[in-house]
Amino acid sequence: MNAGLEILLAEPRGFCAGVDRAIEIVERALAKFGAPIYVRHEIVHNTYVVNDLKAKGAIFIEELDDVPAGATLIFSAHGVSRAVQEEAAARGFRIFDATCPLVTKVHVEVAKLRREGFEFIMIGHKGHPEVEGTMGQLDDGIHLVEEVADVALLRPGQLERLALVTQTTLSVDDAAEIAAAVKARFPAVREPKQQDICYATQNRQDAVKIMSPQVDLVIVVGSPTSSNSNRLAELARKLGTASYMVDSVEEIQAHWFEGRQRVGLTAGASAPEILVNRVMERVKELGAVSVRKMKGIEETIKFPLPKGLKLSEQQP
Repeated sequence: MNAGLEILLAEPRGFCAGVDRAIEIVERALAKFGAPIYVRHEIVHNTYVVNDLKAKGAIFIEELDDVPAGATLIFSAHGVSRAVQEEAAARGFRIFDATCPLVTKVHVEVAKLRREGFEFIMIGHKGHPEVEGTMGQLDDGIHLVEEVADVALLRPGQLERLALVTQTTLSVDDAAEIAAAVKARFPAVREPKQQDICYATQNRQDAVKIMSPQVDLVIVVGSPTSSNSNRLAELARKLGTASYMVDSVEEIQAHWFEGRQRVGLTAGASAPEILVNRVMERVKELGAVSVRKMKGIEETIKFPLPKGLKLSEQQP
């Protein structure tokens, strides 16, 4: 037990507008069309959310071969390649696209600039579904870099028209460092008009930057597959503060809190508040006596749902 421990609650934390929208799309499709509803890839990278939707009748698949003819199919918040979109359309599924509008913005920009003859350098994590979806907007001419060292190995087909895009859930600082290396090597590279890293990723990282120096330990609620959650834990460690990422309250260990006076608590953009509250209750059981909420940016962004999901609309 650690008597007198204080919890400092990050603001903002947890669900962003894109995640809210994606989950609502699945829930509305289930309410309107009935179970099962098929979802390509985890709708968002959170174990609790995925299991909750499975219990309601969502079936998560990776291959379109696993979706029966005539079924309702939802694309995850991370986006999909053009090939997946075209195959799904050809198979005649009823499709709803839960791709985050901020990811869609990157897809639209890539397609537009490709028509103008641009090649692309993408900063992101190989194998992440968002990266696969964005790179899959094109047949060729898009080169992935994961770290500064990769920039020296780039061999674009031409240098006159190069554009830079990034995965939306990266570390702001890491992405800026890689972008600077790209600019140093290719001074004429076109950068995005507004940075691709999403407002929610930026806001949660900014909150951790403010919180970390004030606490002895940072706990990030998030799943191992969640890029933005991983970045929050990494950022705290970079700032010299011990940090653990937990997918559920069962992962919390009592010894983490020994000798600590104050613990910071935040959550990735795909982690629900119910998990934050459970973690908070567990830390109270381990000796926390007070909770203080940080001042922070209030997020008011809301994204519209796709057509055809209003529960009052007639079924096709």
